[in-house]
Amino acid sequence: MTTHDPVRFVAKNMRVDLRLMAEMIAPGSRVLDIGCGDGTLIDHLFRTKGCDARGIEIDMAEVIRAVAHGMPVMHGDADTDLAHYPDGAFDYVVLSRTLQAVERPRAVLRQMLRIGTRAVVSFPNFGHWLVRWQLLSTGRMPMTPTWDRPWHETPNIHPCTIRDFFTLCEHDGYVVENWLAADDVGRRTPWRRAPRLANLFGEQGLFLLRRVSAGG
Repeated sequence: MTTHDPVRFVAKNMRVDLRLMAEMIAPGSRVLDIGCGDGTLIDHLFRTKGCDARGIEIDMAEVIRAVAHGMPVMHGDADTDLAHYPDGAFDYVVLSRTLQAVERPRAVLRQMLRIGTRAVVSFPNFGHWLVRWQLLSTGRMPMTPTWDRPWHETPNIHPCTIRDFFTLCEHDGYVVENWLAADDVGRRTPWRRAPRLANLFGEQGLFLLRRVSAGG
C-alpha cells in the first residue's frame, strides 16, 4: 500500500518557474510573493523550507481561493501597494511571470529591493527563437505555449527579453546573484554562462537579485 506525500505532489505539479524559484530561496526566510495566484508557492515554501511566506494578489477570485485553503494572501496591486511595506521587511520578494504585466516594472523592482534583501523574478522571454520566427514569418504578434493569448487579450504590456533584463539590472544597479533560462517543461538551457544563447533558446528567464551595497 502506498501513501500519498502532499509535499512531493505539490512540487511535481507546480509551474516550472515556481519550482525553480523556490530553489533560490533559503530555508526559514521571510518571503513576500507578489501576484501569488492561489498561493501554490507560498504553500510549497512553508511545507518544504519552513519559510514565513505570504502573498498579495490582484485577482480577488484567486485571493478567495488562497484564503479558503489557509494561505496568508491579501488583495493588492504591485504597482501601488508595495509602498506601504517598510524597508527590509522580507528576506526575499518574489515576482513570478508578472513583471511584463505591471504598469511600471522599474518602479516595482525598485520597491521589491527596498522591502526585501533579495528579489526573485521570472518572466517569459520575448527573445525566444520561436517568437522571433513567428514575427519574421507572419508579421503578426506571436502565439506560443508561453505567450498564449492574442495581442488584444493579453495582460502583458511590457514584454522584454533576457538581454533586456540584464541591461536594466546593470543600469539600475542590481547585482545578479544567480540566473537561468528554462523552457516550460523544466529543461534549463545549457548556456548558463552565455546570455546571448540563453536569450535565443530560453522560453523564460529567472533571476535572483540584490542591491549593490553601500560599500560597492
